[in-house]
Amino acid sequence: MRLPNLLATARGRLTAFFLLYLTEGIPLGFAATAVATQLRRQGVGPAEIGAFVGSFYLPWAFKWAYGPVVDVFASARLGRRRGWILGMQIMMVLTLLSTVMLDLPRQLGLFTLILLVHNVFSATQDVAIDALAVNTLQEHERATANGMMFAGASLGQAVGGSGALFVAAQFGFQSSFYFVCGAILMVTLFVVLPLKEAPDPAWEARRGGGLHAALREMLSFVVNAFRSFVGTRGAFAGLGMALLPPGAMCLGLALQSNLAVELGLPDDQVAWLNLWSTVIGAAGCVVGGIISDRVDRRKALNIYILLMSVPVLVLAFILQREGWITADANKTGLHNLALPFLVGAFWLATLSYQFFNGLMYSTTNAIYMDVTNPAVAATQFTAYMAMANLAISYSSIWQGIGIESWGYPTTMVIDGFFGLTYLLLLPLTRRRPGDAEGYTDHLAPQRARKLALGLALMCLAWLPVHYEESLLGPAQPIAGVLFSLIFVGSAVVLLAGGAVLLQERPALAKTAMGFSTLTALLLLRKFLADAPAPVQTVGHGLLYLVPVLTAALLWQLARRPWRDLAPEPDPAPAV
Repeated sequence: MRLPNLLATARGRLTAFFLLYLTEGIPLGFAATAVATQLRRQGVGPAEIGAFVGSFYLPWAFKWAYGPVVDVFASARLGRRRGWILGMQIMMVLTLLSTVMLDLPRQLGLFTLILLVHNVFSATQDVAIDALAVNTLQEHERATANGMMFAGASLGQAVGGSGALFVAAQFGFQSSFYFVCGAILMVTLFVVLPLKEAPDPAWEARRGGGLHAALREMLSFVVNAFRSFVGTRGAFAGLGMALLPPGAMCLGLALQSNLAVELGLPDDQVAWLNLWSTVIGAAGCVVGGIISDRVDRRKALNIYILLMSVPVLVLAFILQREGWITADANKTGLHNLALPFLVGAFWLATLSYQFFNGLMYSTTNAIYMDVTNPAVAATQFTAYMAMANLAISYSSIWQGIGIESWGYPTTMVIDGFFGLTYLLLLPLTRRRPGDAEGYTDHLAPQRARKLALGLALMCLAWLPVHYEESLLGPAQPIAGVLFSLIFVGSAVVLLAGGAVLLQERPALAKTAMGFSTLTALLLLRKFLADAPAPVQTVGHGLLYLVPVLTAALLWQLARRPWRDLAPEPDPAPAV
């Protein structure tokens, strides 16, 4: 029997993109819920689990880098987008199957590395699916299709999380790997294989540029993204917002899975909690989107983010009162009488949090769209989403460290209040009366200079922090995450700034672009401890020298007028 090409009809397209996004949510749910729960049962600490879940989101933070490769390198026979989707899903299954025989938690490092590669394939698939949607969907289908896609991703997380736990409870944890692989392969066989893309004459005409074409497109992406981010006050504020957690995050990350195990929930209860959380969160997305389209969405988002902190802070107070503070608190045997009450409070806090989180999620994305330049919509909006994934990643990492250092209640209180900092930048996204129409104003060069100068000062701040890092105590890993973000931002600004200034100051521009690679390599500093002694000596010297040189180059960029970023003057009227 020949299977239908779902792209041929409107209903088929909605079904196809729903199921394709389902495969994106499956690995995220599997790692953040099923695997995290199993690791905690095997005695892995919250910090290690937080780092594990955080690393799983990292490939999504850099998915913008995959776009030019997906655009340039493709198979005409398999389909420009379909070929990538097919290949990535096969690699997702193969990498997941390769972890079945690993001994957890003894081989957690190798397991994390393989799943990291697995998620690179998943994030690349996401880029190809989005590109296929842009090229395939009719204009009147796009809003409905986006709703179906997010619903598919949510359901996929339930399949990978709750579904895998249900299977593990019946047949053992190893069987959950085969279940997840089978779910992905079902979509591959019955959806992706029968797809037939319409021919793209424009792509066929320019096909064959190879690596040089990919590098040119990457450079073009960097320039356009930089222009878009500093072009208006709202877009610049969106850059800072995307790097902050939009409200409290802990009841949606590994802390929730850790606490579920601490409170004695068996796998089937964790699975039901994850399932109901997903359903309620999806409902919140729909409700939040409807409301935000009918009222002032910034005022609505203020309320949503405040509401997200309420269940977190209430649950933190209850845990503190009951003495359920540290990891493994239940092993003392002193809390058995309070356990039913705590479990009920945990369920109520988690489900209410997920609804408020859904309200926030749809509204936040709408605000990012408000400040996005339509001319580079895919570039700018994808970058905002990538940075938002980075915020999820570092939130998971610091919370795992916080649980072991300060306990659950203190970590939750810090998370509840830190998430409110997002609201400080939110008013800046509103267009002021008298602002020039368009997506670049006369203050764009000034914002570029401020960004470069701010990063230069933060690079210099690394020197005393690194020299006396032992004084930070438990906060040392958190400071490491912060400076990793600073080095990534500095590398991007060196690359983007150099590309923008290539005509104005070619020598400075080329130096900055070339040096950006060395700045990015600072992210590998944690591997220095395992290197041979001579490499360690040179490496420790570079940990001081590279940030200083990076700061010097950023300072030079901050001194430039950035004339190419200013809007072109309106042509004089004809006399």
